[in-house]
Amino acid sequence: MKELMKRAKSPTPHFFVRLRNIGLALTSISAVIMAAPIALPALLVSIAGYTAVAGGIASAVSQLGIKKEE
Repeated sequence: MKELMKRAKSPTPHFFVRLRNIGLALTSISAVIMAAPIALPALLVSIAGYTAVAGGIASAVSQLGIKKEE
């Protein structure tokens, strides 16, 4: 558990920062679609659910990438 927390607090490479931000954007866009006050097609809501899961996983995994010390 300590190693995981240490990795999460370590500096993250630029590629993984961009990937994390894209994952967060996908998650927030899909959350807006799923919480829309108007009726949307079931296929769109279903795709938004899968996109939220994929974005969350991409963000979490990207945060654990660390810069290689040279």
